[in-house]
Amino acid sequence: MADVREKGVSVVKERAILAAVLPQGVGNSDDWMNDPLEELASLAETAGAVVVDTLIQNRNRPIASTLMGKGKLEDLGSLAKAMKAEVIIFENDLSPSQIRNIEEIVECKVIDRSELILDIFAARARTHEAKLQVELAQLEYTYPRLRAMWSHLERIAGGSPAGIGTRGPGEQQLEIDRRMVQRRKAELRREIEKVQNRKRREVANRNTDFYTVGLVGYTNAGKSTLFNTLTGATVYADDKLFATLDTRTRKWELGGGDHVMLSDTVGFVRNLPHHLVASFRATLEESIHSDLLLIVVDLSDPDAEEHFETVEQVLSDIEADQEERIILLNKIDVLEDNSSELVWRQRFPDALLISAAKGIGLDKLVEVVREKQCGEELTMTLRLPMSDGKSLHFLENRAEILDRNYDTTHVTLAMTIGARQLAQLRAMGTRFEIIEG
Repeated sequence: MADVREKGVSVVKERAILAAVLPQGVGNSDDWMNDPLEELASLAETAGAVVVDTLIQNRNRPIASTLMGKGKLEDLGSLAKAMKAEVIIFENDLSPSQIRNIEEIVECKVIDRSELILDIFAARARTHEAKLQVELAQLEYTYPRLRAMWSHLERIAGGSPAGIGTRGPGEQQLEIDRRMVQRRKAELRREIEKVQNRKRREVANRNTDFYTVGLVGYTNAGKSTLFNTLTGATVYADDKLFATLDTRTRKWELGGGDHVMLSDTVGFVRNLPHHLVASFRATLEESIHSDLLLIVVDLSDPDAEEHFETVEQVLSDIEADQEERIILLNKIDVLEDNSSELVWRQRFPDALLISAAKGIGLDKLVEVVREKQCGEELTMTLRLPMSDGKSLHFLENRAEILDRNYDTTHVTLAMTIGARQLAQLRAMGTRFEIIEG
């Protein structure tokens, strides 16, 4: 078992075997994904494991108690011993009893995909909110598994007469733990709600003051690299899944005095554990409040189509599928040919070809975003009350003020403003009079 240093933290690199039960035919050359365990391998490596082998069983009806057949599990146990593996990671979600039954046969630690992702999120969480959300997700995952975790104590206590030191804790300790988990979950939900209410107010204020743009996409599509390139920020970006967990927002200068607020969100992934979807919903919902979504697609990834469908599904789940959007076909600098480019451009003619790492195509992106921000440009003169500080602040930030005239109660502003901004001003309930324009 290797022990390495990563960012000052001691990380144990366990030797892992990947396993899965998949329907007949999955994994064949004509299937939707030639390597069905490729993403699981990336997740395992992100968590710090060293993948030493894989084992797949194709069957349409998995065994209820052990998922795999007993013979296949015995083969898996032998493989684990031969490869000196310390953990077996299943692509399938496993119940507590399945984990216990499998471990008894393979004689090796067993975890499933959901537990692996939870572990990655726990290691990568940096902000207070993300840490709270991860802890809640872990408790949601752990709670139904408490009985299996305490099964060894139940066997000790048993139901027959026992000697000194063997009475309890068994069911009594299990109930104590359940109450502790339920209490902690309630505390976390209250604390997360406070954080999220504050965030909603911040997002609402930001949307009033600025045009907002959200970066979304499959994990490792290049969102954080693009975010850094556009804003000059130094958000952590790496060629790993879930390099970014927290939503970061920075000012993106478009030139000519124009700017927008750009947010980088957590990457999506297929079969994201529902506990994490629930816990990170507010983080993902930052997308709902954006005026414009930039959907980043890794054009060099052979599974780009499936990844895009996952992103579309998650956006639909959080009711952000009606937002105005631009599709960005990223990593064109590493393409071997333009065949995938042609396929995507035929499907999405307005998609933009870019390379976040090399800065290719970003001038065009800036031009399009500026057009989206402003809409049709209008020149007009508005008169509104000086007491309406919120609307005046909005106009100072979102319009080009050409002239100002004040009387005792009102201000008259000559300006150039986008049609979109004018519509937003009306939506705010601002009472103004158009003098000319």
